[in-house]
Amino acid sequence: MHLLKQLAWLACLFALGVALLPATARAECIRGGFPIAVDIGHTPEDPGATSARGIPEFAFNIALGRDVAAALGEAGFPARRILVSGKGREQLSRRVSAARALSPALVVSIHHDSVQERYLMDWQFAGRRGRYSDRFAGFSIFVSRASPHFQESLAFATALGRSLTSAGIAPSMHHAENIPGENRAILDQQHGVFEFRNLRVLRDAAAPAILLEAGLIVNRQEEIELASPARRKLVAGAIVEAVTAICASRGRTLVLR
Repeated sequence: MHLLKQLAWLACLFALGVALLPATARAECIRGGFPIAVDIGHTPEDPGATSARGIPEFAFNIALGRDVAAALGEAGFPARRILVSGKGREQLSRRVSAARALSPALVVSIHHDSVQERYLMDWQFAGRRGRYSDRFAGFSIFVSRASPHFQESLAFATALGRSLTSAGIAPSMHHAENIPGENRAILDQQHGVFEFRNLRVLRDAAAPAILLEAGLIVNRQEEIELASPARRKLVAGAIVEAVTAICASRGRTLVLR
């Protein structure tokens, strides 16, 4: 009994000492043990939205996903891209299975956005007919309440939205419009976070997961910006910043300095 009291007393002293340490000493993000799955939205067979100048969304997703994975790797986070083929439920099942196989700490699904049909207008570019809408611009981030990791997904989404707005990229609110195909619940208006409850890549992920619509490729000016290395670098840097913040919040290793 005396030994148990001594152990309990020592445990209290240790806990007190940890509490009095500066935050950087109490916990540290071990980046090499915090793998990130970078999910490249859509497939060659189902390439997603079409930009104002006729470029498939999938091409934008691949380019940004490549830069995001590279930036995460340079920052010390193991990053693996998920690229699948097929259409519909088949490719969604492959995507979810591939993400689970990686056992990631976080899942980032990369997409580029469009608008509802009512907002699209015709125009001519380089002798070809295109469809565009300059009505909206900016990013949107989605999480699923049906995910068992909802709270941490929301924290990650908020951190990412904060990093993007700090980088000068504003969120778009068009997904909250009360029209067919939209009407998404706003979870964080300031940081562009919405709910997409039954989106499988979010709902069924075995880790906290967000879907990023990096911008609107049907907006003629934003399409040009989204295709630029400078904009991809900004977005990739914001993702690294948000991942670093979440990793630090999960830090469990005591590091005395």
